[in-house]
Amino acid sequence: MNRFVAGAVAGIAAGWMVSAHAADLPYGSRAPYTVNQPLNAYSWAGPYLGGNLGYAWGTVDNNPTKPSGFSGGVQGGYNWQTGPIVFGVEGDIQATGANDTFAPWKFSNPWFGTVRGRAGYAVNNVLFYGTGGLAFGELLGETFGLSESHTTAGWTLGVGVEFGLLPNWSAKVEYLYVDLANSPFTITGASNGIQFGVVRAGVNYHF
Repeated sequence: MNRFVAGAVAGIAAGWMVSAHAADLPYGSRAPYTVNQPLNAYSWAGPYLGGNLGYAWGTVDNNPTKPSGFSGGVQGGYNWQTGPIVFGVEGDIQATGANDTFAPWKFSNPWFGTVRGRAGYAVNNVLFYGTGGLAFGELLGETFGLSESHTTAGWTLGVGVEFGLLPNWSAKVEYLYVDLANSPFTITGASNGIQFGVVRAGVNYHF
């Protein structure tokens, strides 16, 4: 996990270097979406679609298991921009391999998704942002050959940085904290929910 986080930090540093070389690219192709956008500045406005890969790790309420594993999925959204201020909405859906076994119990988080607002500050083709909103997903419990799953909702908060690499392509590194609400599990005799963090890197295509 330390190597993964170190890689993410290295990716941010590399993105800064790329942004320095990308500053002279003609970024005006999406200007019609943008309000008060300087001429030839990178435009973050408009719709986008992309994919991501990451790593999640967390804890289960009222149970000693600590599910962790790789995750991957797709995201899409829409940005508005006025000057350096960028705000928008984004949704994503993720499949994960996060699981853990302790004594007779195994808990896993097969999938989750989010619907979030995003707001940030753009320095030409580098966007720093915060994000938060609704989260939902599945918690699966197994013991002695029995299994039980619950799909619940909760909330998420996070931060990220996105780099415009080409007029229609960007790359990002993002951290989210996700809290899915507890629900009563018969197989454990307790109310179980999951909280986890996820670090992920992704790419977006801007239309």
